[in-house]
Amino acid sequence: MKHTRKGNFFSLPNEVFLLGLSPGELAVYSYLRRCESRKTHQCWPSYKTIGEAVGMSENTVRKYTLRLEERGLITTEPTEVTTRNGQKRNGNLLYTILPIQEVINHSYERQMVKLEEVTERQQVAEELRKQGRVRPCEPLCALPRG
Repeated sequence: MKHTRKGNFFSLPNEVFLLGLSPGELAVYSYLRRCESRKTHQCWPSYKTIGEAVGMSENTVRKYTLRLEERGLITTEPTEVTTRNGQKRNGNLLYTILPIQEVINHSYERQMVKLEEVTERQQVAEELRKQGRVRPCEPLCALPRG
């Protein structure tokens, strides 16, 4: 999806609403989308700047940034700045906004893995029930000897 900017607005992909983001995650993601370069899909606002824009503390912004990264919506990289007197300091994080279709595909893959795990647990529970072992927490090695 190509991002275009004309006028004083930015676009937010409709698919973002399929991901079950919390209001805080959505606010931080939206602000990063607002700031991103349409060519590089990168930006580097500080936690403080994001927090002031969306009404959150720096620690809360940090928490939601980590969640967005865990969900695969963004990546972050540390940056370094050089002061006028030549000292190197940590800069703001460099955020890269990842393509939404990749995020959606990854989300679907995670959902499929969870579904497969649930199905497997249900199959094991059914097999235990058929064997007369109603309590799934009963140790497997405690089979009746005959």
